[in-house]
Amino acid sequence: MFVTDKQRVLQSVAAQLMNGDVVALEEEGQELRVKRVGSGRLRMVQFKLNGRLFEAIEQNREKPSRWGKLACEKHQVVQFRDVVTRKYVAVSVDGEITEYGR
Repeated sequence: MFVTDKQRVLQSVAAQLMNGDVVALEEEGQELRVKRVGSGRLRMVQFKLNGRLFEAIEQNREKPSRWGKLACEKHQVVQFRDVVTRKYVAVSVDGEITEYGR
């Protein structure tokens, strides 16, 4: 399967978000601190990609969605949201990126 540059960046962000306190994006020259948000203390980081601002958010294990169920089963699930449109654009499950609307 062909992986685009965008997908490669999303994979990197997801892996770093789930496994550390800092996300480093060398292509964009960014080093970003991972925050804990909400009552579930979920990991979250904002980053720029191709001039757009995105959020990477750890999936809440308590949600009844299929992504929540996967997270509950110990999969690493990260949702990506466009900050301006507030729409979710992709999800990473154990490093596999699925872009919405494609």
